[in-house]
Amino acid sequence: MSFKSPDFGDRMGAAAKAKKAALDQFRAKSADPAAAERQAARNAAQRAREAREAERRTARREAEARAAAEQAALEAARAAEQAAREAALAEQAALELAQEAERRAAILSKAAAKAETDTALLAAQKAARDARYAARKARK
Repeated sequence: MSFKSPDFGDRMGAAAKAKKAALDQFRAKSADPAAAERQAARNAAQRAREAREAERRTARREAEARAAAEQAALEAARAAEQAAREAALAEQAALELAQEAERRAAILSKAAAKAETDTALLAAQKAARDARYAARKARK
C-alpha cells in the first residue's frame, strides 16, 4: 500500500457506486406515483399560469384597441370642430367682404350723384356766364 490510501481503482469504484446509487434513486423517484402526481400538479399549475397570461395579453390588446379607437374618435371630433370653426370664420369673412362692397358701392353711387350735380351746376354756371358775356357784347 502506498502513501495514498485510496488508490485510483478504489476511487473509480466509489465513483461508479455513487453513480449507480444516484441512478437507482432517480428510478425509484420516477416510479413513485406521488412524484407523478406532483409533476402533474406542477404541469397543471404551469398551464393555468400560461392561460392567465394569455388572458391578460388579450385584455391588454383589447384595452389598447379601445384606447386607440377612442383617440381616433377624439381626433375626428377635433378635426370636425376645427373645420366647423374654419367654415364659420370663412362665412364671417365673406359677410364682411359683402358689407364692405355694399359700403363702397354706396360711396361710389353718392360720388357719381355728386359728380352729376357738380357737372350740371358747372354747365348752368357756364351758360349764365356765356349769357352775360353775350349781353355785354350786345350792348357794345
